[in-house]
Amino acid sequence: MSEKTIDARDLFRAAYENRYTWDINFPGYTANITFQENDQVFSGQIKINKDLSSEVFNIQDKEALAQIKSQLWEITIHRVRRSFEDTHSQNFFRYGSVDKKGFVEILMGGKSEGDSYKVYNNEICHVHRHIHGIVVTINTFSSHDTGEGYLSHCYDSIYHDPKTGQVKTEKRDFEDSYHKVGNYYILSNRIIKGQEKENSLIKNFSFSCIELL
Repeated sequence: MSEKTIDARDLFRAAYENRYTWDINFPGYTANITFQENDQVFSGQIKINKDLSSEVFNIQDKEALAQIKSQLWEITIHRVRRSFEDTHSQNFFRYGSVDKKGFVEILMGGKSEGDSYKVYNNEICHVHRHIHGIVVTINTFSSHDTGEGYLSHCYDSIYHDPKTGQVKTEKRDFEDSYHKVGNYYILSNRIIKGQEKENSLIKNFSFSCIELL
């Protein structure tokens, strides 16, 4: 049976529900953070609370603090468990193209008109979304299979202006690693590579001594 014999909504829903998320019992955690941007290194501590709010301690540099807070927000927003109906009840789904790799395009209608995804092997491997006046495109190249859902391992992202198509943020390449602590998979390292104007950019967010609350 080909994937296209399955309703587009059902195919997308299966991949959506296959993402790894934290359950309602998630207690939060603390960790040491080392943030390295090119040759600058900053060290401190972080705390993710049960309600998924976050705190950063002992980082004095304002720019480094802002970048760490931004990453903590990214970490938690992708681990929130929301039902498919809560997220997509106002959307419609239809098939687009199937590329040579077998990636199946899902085109959105309704509230998310203009957005699109690609699904392969029960995972969402491409995202093209309009968010807060910007278009973000994400391609996932590899993933972690946790046995309780998948986590993206290597992926990239690029931001465009939705009206002009102009690049707003140059492409960034990401590599994420995870460590299981108790019953939960926690991000232990994130490497971000890209270009900032004409200069190479490397950022490394490393989390150690992770302890559940």
